[in-house]
Amino acid sequence: GGHAGCEAATAAARAGARTALVTQNADTVGEMSCNPSIGGIGKGHLVKEVDALGGVMGRGIDWAGIHFRMLNRRKGPAVWGPRAQADRDLYKDWMQNELSDYPNLSVVEASA
Repeated sequence: GGHAGCEAATAAARAGARTALVTQNADTVGEMSCNPSIGGIGKGHLVKEVDALGGVMGRGIDWAGIHFRMLNRRKGPAVWGPRAQADRDLYKDWMQNELSDYPNLSVVEASA
């Protein structure tokens, strides 16, 4: 139920596959770490690409974001990195709500 799991599950569901997101605790789906940021120098462009393909993480941070910044602005555009800080509770609630209503996707509380 982390970023990668949510994106992989929703991508498979969007492609038409009946999909199960298996997690040990459904209450932790979408939970962010103690540093609740998305993007940055190494991953900011990746988040934008996933968002362009219909991913959910970008929409979640749009909903729950509290601070948006472009890193490395003093350097050239090749090394700029968009980063957003989120309200952890808002992001988790948004992600759980999004996945609970997602077509072709079921969240299953179990061990695999």
